[in-house]
Amino acid sequence: PIAEALLAKGAQLGVVLAFMMGVTTLSLPSLIMLSKAIKPKLMALFIGVCAVGIIIVGYFFNAIAPLII
Repeated sequence: PIAEALLAKGAQLGVVLAFMMGVTTLSLPSLIMLSKAIKPKLMALFIGVCAVGIIIVGYFFNAIAPLII
């Protein structure tokens, strides 16, 4: 429902996908649970890799959106 509303309001596809991925991957509850299982250095690496990956996916889908929509 949130993604549909954002798209209906004119948000770009890549922005919506990046937002939805970021909300689930980098949410505070999931990071708290994950921090109990892994070391802080690995946690920082996880957050960095996920953030960069989400940004890349957002830019990629913004670039190809005219071709698929």
